[in-house]
Amino acid sequence: MSAVLALRSLLNVMKKELSQTVRDRRMLGMLIVSPVLMLVVFGYAIDLDVDRIPTVVCDQDGTPASRELTQAFFADRTFLRGNEFLDPSSAQDALEAGDAAAALIISRGFARRVARADDPEVQVVVDGTDATRAQVASAAASQFLLLHGIGGEPGVRPAAAVSLAPRVMYNQRLKSAIYMLPGVLATLLMNVTAIVMAMGLSRERETGTLEQILVTPIRPVVFLAGKCLPYILFGLVDVLAVLLLGNVVFDVPFRGSFGVIALGAFLYLFSTLGIGILIATVSSSQQQAMLGAVAFMLPAMLLSGFMSPISSMPAWLRPFTMLMPMRHFIEIMRGCLLKGAGLADLAQQMIALTVLGVGLLGLSVVLFRRRLA
Repeated sequence: MSAVLALRSLLNVMKKELSQTVRDRRMLGMLIVSPVLMLVVFGYAIDLDVDRIPTVVCDQDGTPASRELTQAFFADRTFLRGNEFLDPSSAQDALEAGDAAAALIISRGFARRVARADDPEVQVVVDGTDATRAQVASAAASQFLLLHGIGGEPGVRPAAAVSLAPRVMYNQRLKSAIYMLPGVLATLLMNVTAIVMAMGLSRERETGTLEQILVTPIRPVVFLAGKCLPYILFGLVDVLAVLLLGNVVFDVPFRGSFGVIALGAFLYLFSTLGIGILIATVSSSQQQAMLGAVAFMLPAMLLSGFMSPISSMPAWLRPFTMLMPMRHFIEIMRGCLLKGAGLADLAQQMIALTVLGVGLLGLSVVLFRRRLA
């Protein structure tokens, strides 16, 4: 009989939470409409593709050979041709003033050195203020010069039959939106669940609704379960909407199984809801809950591999990334969407999310009950 009463209480709490959410248009918009709009904005705003780098030219040789090299340098649109100078110091001034991000400098005697099979003097100076753009520009310039026999071993020229044909897998066009969508989705789900849950519980405590509910025979565990399940449903709907929109608008592939993605999202939502309950438990007001959620979001994003690879982080910091549910969910999404990975391939990430979800929910429920005692 107690099980029947618990199930009835659970359904009543879920019905109350769903009806309250549906009546509140702002909350409904935040749960459904906001993730879709944020995906579109982030998809176009977060663009890591580096091209059309503004570049000035200093051709001191002024021969057909140097002009041909310059024309070839700008052919693939990685660099955007800007002003031309005769003095290298003027090109340096353009870099310092921010008028250019790179400078192509061809020294006098270029054609003569090429004719003698000597290593010609060509220099590409890159502004390192923007590290990402500087790395791309340096790599592209080095590759170009090496293919033209500049910068390698003296007197060694590449054979005419040799060509460089790199092969890119999983993201052939190197579109940043395809790489960024899993991280954007993880961030949106964190907003939809953790922040909304923390704000909702804090609001009910401030208004006294929470105490009124808990004086009824409803157990705290059943009450929390009834509040969590609707947000899990909304989160799964957001996952479906984001995947469809990402495929239609940004051509994000879908090579894996939707069942694997649904399982990963379900486990991830358990973790984020546990974080939301935990934040609400230690907060005394909605303002504190909001600040706590924002304070958690920043390190969670930085340590998840969303923006920068985890392998690039210091060795002492990498173990801490294992404690971030967002990291494991992003790996599941990237593996399933881009590589077609199955459940066996992503077992480690699934287990990690399960452990983190159970641990966070269990800890939040224990603290929640103690706070009410």
